[in-house]
Amino acid sequence: MTTIDVVTPVDTSVPTGLGAPVARLEGRDKVTGAARYSYEHTPEGVLYGWIVQSSVTTGTITGSNRDEVLAMPGVRDVITHEQAPHLEDAEDGELLVLQSADVAYRGQPVALVVADTFDTAREAASALAFDYDEGRGDVVLSTDHPSLYAPETVNAGFETDTSQGDVDAAMADSAVTIDETYETAALFNSPMEPHATVATWADGELDVLDSNQGTSGVATTLATLFSLDPSAVRVRAEHVGGGFGSKGSARPVVVLASIGAMLTGRPVKVAYTRQMMFAIAGYRTPTISRVRLAADSEGHLSALSHEAYSHSSTLQEFTEQTAEPTRHLWAAPSRLMTHRLARLDVPTPRWMRAPGEAPGIYAVESAMDELASKLDVDPVELRVRNEPEVDPHTGQPFSSRHLVDCLRRGAELFGWAGRDPRQGVRRVGRWLVGTGVAAATYPASVMPAGARVTALPGGRFEVGVNATDIGQGARTVMAQIAASELGVPLDLVDLHIADSRLPTAGVAGGSSGTASWGWAVTKASRQVTELLAQGQPVPPEGLEVVVDIAEDIAAMSDHSRFAYGAQFVEARVDLDSGEVVVPRMVGVFAAGRIMNARTARSQFVGGMTMGLSMALHEHGMLDPTQGDYGNHDFATYHVASNADVGSIEVEWLDEQDPHLAPMGGKGIGEIGNVGAAAAVANAVAHATGIRVRDLPIQPDKLLAGLPTRY
Repeated sequence: MTTIDVVTPVDTSVPTGLGAPVARLEGRDKVTGAARYSYEHTPEGVLYGWIVQSSVTTGTITGSNRDEVLAMPGVRDVITHEQAPHLEDAEDGELLVLQSADVAYRGQPVALVVADTFDTAREAASALAFDYDEGRGDVVLSTDHPSLYAPETVNAGFETDTSQGDVDAAMADSAVTIDETYETAALFNSPMEPHATVATWADGELDVLDSNQGTSGVATTLATLFSLDPSAVRVRAEHVGGGFGSKGSARPVVVLASIGAMLTGRPVKVAYTRQMMFAIAGYRTPTISRVRLAADSEGHLSALSHEAYSHSSTLQEFTEQTAEPTRHLWAAPSRLMTHRLARLDVPTPRWMRAPGEAPGIYAVESAMDELASKLDVDPVELRVRNEPEVDPHTGQPFSSRHLVDCLRRGAELFGWAGRDPRQGVRRVGRWLVGTGVAAATYPASVMPAGARVTALPGGRFEVGVNATDIGQGARTVMAQIAASELGVPLDLVDLHIADSRLPTAGVAGGSSGTASWGWAVTKASRQVTELLAQGQPVPPEGLEVVVDIAEDIAAMSDHSRFAYGAQFVEARVDLDSGEVVVPRMVGVFAAGRIMNARTARSQFVGGMTMGLSMALHEHGMLDPTQGDYGNHDFATYHVASNADVGSIEVEWLDEQDPHLAPMGGKGIGEIGNVGAAAAVANAVAHATGIRVRDLPIQPDKLLAGLPTRY
């Protein structure tokens, strides 16, 4: 059972500074059911939509029984590519739904059935059949796939390829080298709340309740798709039951619901089933990483190379930035990082918690562990010896870098001292026992954001910021920031979030949300405070200040900004079954100023658990014949649960960084997920002497190499 420190709730009616473990403001509403998610809203006259997906990998629709289904009682419309309105290009091919008879992958939406009731829509959708001129699918990623190419950039605009020095020469001349390939499986975002939308079209305006991670971006996309004035589109996402990146941009569900509302003239609800989530919600691409390390006899790196391979769909280019984090992690004079992409007949991958960092750091930190073993150098000490003085990629100074401190403190908490470096030697009853470590890093970034703060008569304040709370506690932290800057108790701050009618802001993603939104709230709150201090009267309608931080971001100094962490894991492997269990994990992080100790701890624990799940459980299993992932529900796609971790201990350093947003935080939503899988893999290798280089690590990959129990 997972154990975390219990934090006593504080009284939110008194001033509470940043860092205090304030309970989630909406916590009671969540547990009592008062908080209403998108699909739980039922406007008058609402209809229900059900998505019909393609049953072939590729091909062309040649016919259907649409008229027969449309005649069923209670069915209001059956919308295919022949009835759907024209959509403009919004730079995402996945969103151009029902625009063509062509099928790009199995599971692609090919129709929307709209009916009076949920059950009628589902029944009618199951009765809708299409005829296809079926093609042959190409769905398997490999390092020699003929379609591989170098995209112009990779996710988030990072460089595709970079090089310094001569890696090949260093590999030839060095005392010790590592040249191994590491693979991660396709991984699927599985938030508790699936993607869901309620769309209303009236008087030329589109009003959408949608489960997403950023209403401003979704509103802009819908305006583009439907050729609407941006002022005619409103998107709200007051409560969101998780996202992990899959809800970071508009998805087909919101487009289909909007089409249904426009064509029927009635509000339309559409939600993905759990099975649909595995095709049209986005997922982490499988990755293949060739990592080469060259070092002297003391373990000082002379070369570091990371060549990454991933896939995308034929509809849309998306390249996971798998080798990007390796550029900034360890010092080495010769360096090579590349990305190659294959466009296959598969759904388009998207963001998943720590895109690039999670699979990339798994690969390079596994290789570092193999190098430590080959050198007979302690894995913590090896990393300390390769600590750079400046960013190895950019040459810029770090705003702050306390990775070594995380490693040292984590080793102390974990009890690393005295660890026997030999592999496969420690037994406790039927178990082989091992320990592993891995470093973690994640960019500390900010995005343009706006905020509105209004001083009201009587001493209350109203704050409007387009932050989206997907479970990370954004609502609570934004209120804390405002109250702290305004110098008032939390209960005097009325907060409005997740509405595209609020000042424009970016997504809850990239661990940038709190820094971005919080900067805008800080700026607006300070201006209001200054006006009040100058004796500015508060009119009946309130004293309002609206700001954005675009110019503030442009004026930031040239520093390399990252959060850091160190992950320590104990793994036990059953000699009879090959089962792997993780009794304990320790994570120590340097992430700037922590805004809320309670929600921060939850984020770190959640990220570490997700990394454990990546290491041991999650595995999208592709059927190359059907062109589909065969396991697409929780019965067949396993995620870590409480029983999978005995104890998770989290600590963070009291880090002060003067080169960040004014609150001083670096973002924590993703750093907990980085390095955890590598630490698990390293612990399993230490326990057994068996190095598994393709995740997940499951019994069939260990059994043949395990010694007999007796």
